[in-house]
Amino acid sequence: MADPERGNQTDMTKFILLGFGGLLDQNIFLFLLFLVIYVATVAGNTLIVALVVADPRLHTPMYFFLGNLSSLETCYSSTLLPRVLASLRTGNRTILFNGCFTQMYFFGALASTECYLLAAMSYDRYLAICKPLHYLVLMNNRCCVQLAAGSWLSGFLATAVFVLFMSQLIFCGPNEIDHFYCDPVPLIQLGCGDKRLMVLLDFIMACVFTLPPFLLTVSSYVCIIATILRIPSATGRQKTFSTCSSHLIVVTIFYGTILVAYTLLKLETPRILKKVLSLCYTVLTPLANPLIYSLRNREFKEALSKAIAKYVTCLQKSSKS
Repeated sequence: MADPERGNQTDMTKFILLGFGGLLDQNIFLFLLFLVIYVATVAGNTLIVALVVADPRLHTPMYFFLGNLSSLETCYSSTLLPRVLASLRTGNRTILFNGCFTQMYFFGALASTECYLLAAMSYDRYLAICKPLHYLVLMNNRCCVQLAAGSWLSGFLATAVFVLFMSQLIFCGPNEIDHFYCDPVPLIQLGCGDKRLMVLLDFIMACVFTLPPFLLTVSSYVCIIATILRIPSATGRQKTFSTCSSHLIVVTIFYGTILVAYTLLKLETPRILKKVLSLCYTVLTPLANPLIYSLRNREFKEALSKAIAKYVTCLQKSSKS
């Protein structure tokens, strides 16, 4: 006699992402809102990467990591938002089995990479402020490349193992995911049979890719703040703190929204509120990063002004000719 669970698994070739089903009458507004956010996110982060590559004054470790972070944010948004936009535009909320796991893989890999990239950036700021005499020796080109490459590789390789285990789960219905993307938590809940191993693996992965980089980031800023407080002049303290304030704001927003969102997942919170909070770290954080760095960083604003002036000059020359 055939196993009914496995028979149903064979039939399950797609999932249904419920998304913002309770706001169906707001589809046009949500589509336009997410479209503006996506275009602004890609344009802003692409501009940062272009300036970091083109301007020799930005060829420093801090901007090298910022370029990596901006590239990651562009990929991060492109993993989620095009699928959300297509769903809002066409009304088709289905996603193929393989497509769901592919989205989950890239989302998890990029989120894990971001945690370690932010930690590498905090370590860079720690060396610059607490070990200024040894900064250029310790944070050389080889070290920068190793930290960045390690962040990307660890995130993508470890997430591949997790998704491989997830794909072995038996799904026997229902096939509705109460989210706007393929998040592991609701996906595990749809599995049949014993899911304790997957729940444990998901918890281990979350701890490995959030706790160590978070603790490293906190430790770096404890040392940074202690060093800044020992600077005698208020002007010196303010100038030194300004070199790491942008990164500190980004880290606070990133970890703060994740902490709030996943804490509320364990509580009896309205589902729409959980989805809105998820939007904060999946959609709004990639948008906020280029704004924070461009508005608070003098060197970046000077590079942007120089690039704009050069572009205007080129337009004037071309119009005259």
